[in-house]
Amino acid sequence: MSRDADDVNKLTESTYKNVMEQFNPGLRNLVNLGKNYEKSVAAMTLAGKAYFDAVSKIGETASVSPVSRELGVVLMEISDVHRKVHLELEENFKRFHREIIAELERKTEMDVKYMTATFKRYQSEHKLKQDSLERSQTDLKKLRRKSQGKQATKYEIKENEYLETISSRQSEMQKFIADGCREALLEEKRRFCFLVDKHCMFSNYVASFHEKAKELLAVKLPSWQDKCSDVTNVPDTVMSMIEGLRTPMSGTPESSPLAARNNKNNRDMMAPPPAPQLKAQISPLANMFNQDVPRTSITSTSTSDHNSGMTDGGSVSLSPAVSLASGLNVARKPRVRTIFPHKAGNNDTLLSFDEGDIIVLLIQEEKDGWLYGELEKNRQRGWFPSSYFTCMTGVGFLCISRGGNPFATVKLRPTVTNDRSAPLV
Repeated sequence: MSRDADDVNKLTESTYKNVMEQFNPGLRNLVNLGKNYEKSVAAMTLAGKAYFDAVSKIGETASVSPVSRELGVVLMEISDVHRKVHLELEENFKRFHREIIAELERKTEMDVKYMTATFKRYQSEHKLKQDSLERSQTDLKKLRRKSQGKQATKYEIKENEYLETISSRQSEMQKFIADGCREALLEEKRRFCFLVDKHCMFSNYVASFHEKAKELLAVKLPSWQDKCSDVTNVPDTVMSMIEGLRTPMSGTPESSPLAARNNKNNRDMMAPPPAPQLKAQISPLANMFNQDVPRTSITSTSTSDHNSGMTDGGSVSLSPAVSLASGLNVARKPRVRTIFPHKAGNNDTLLSFDEGDIIVLLIQEEKDGWLYGELEKNRQRGWFPSSYFTCMTGVGFLCISRGGNPFATVKLRPTVTNDRSAPLV
């Protein structure tokens, strides 16, 4: 057999071995990985459904609000669209399993048997043809040894017959090797074509899925964004109700300035009730989205006046007029604005207020997180948590270092305590 035929035969054998030892085991691994892929996508879609079900429930809660009804409807629509997207994704992976994974698993088992039998048949036929050619060549050599030194013409006819037989068998051998190599290479290419074709099909499914998902979302997305473009927009019915509460009643008489001053002086002379001994409840939203910022010491607009009354030795010297006006002078106390509502419940030592109320601080030093003050709108006094107010600018207002809270309007649960310790004012 010539060198070219031997090289082609080696290429044929290596092609069969590559299919059996690399391609088919690779397909088995691909099947296992494909099943894991399916499980991962199934888990993702399941988690996505649970997530958007929760979004829908929040939307149902918002849909009963007088100001957030439209946003609740948007949340439910978003949840519904994403559920459709997840259903479409599930359908695509059902096709992936049916048309790729199942087919690969079935064909791989069949192909292992087929390629093993085909390779053995090729090797067997190649060996038979090779042995036949070698026998003819051996017989020719023997004949030539006999014809040496004897009658050459006697063996010439037989020698020509052997040469023709050898030439014929060599041609058959070369044709067999060429056909076998071509068949082996085509068998390899068929398998790679099958794999490429299946994944092109899956790629088309994925592209179709993304087009459908884009279409579902693109139709609704602009209207969803319009609904949340203006946070300050409030329905007219709600605004009219709110404005109606802000308008004072014409029949309410104004109190006498003298009576108000007397009542104010009487309140200043009253001692505050006992303060709770336990630490005040810190607002659960006050520092949710802000890092802990050390709080500055509380200052008021009367600091300069206080410092001007100190002697060089550090003692306080008050003029007679100042001494007469000392105590809980509310007009000179700093004020703060509340950012959360607080309910006193059954505890009459605590102060109830709403968000945005102004409180005059009567005791500026915290006691376990509590401050004592007077509510400006109704002159009620009591203890309140020190984390429930924010900085205000202007004369007489208290400023503290505090980060803003994005959910400042969330209603908190009421603070309840039965503590009864009291500082002296």
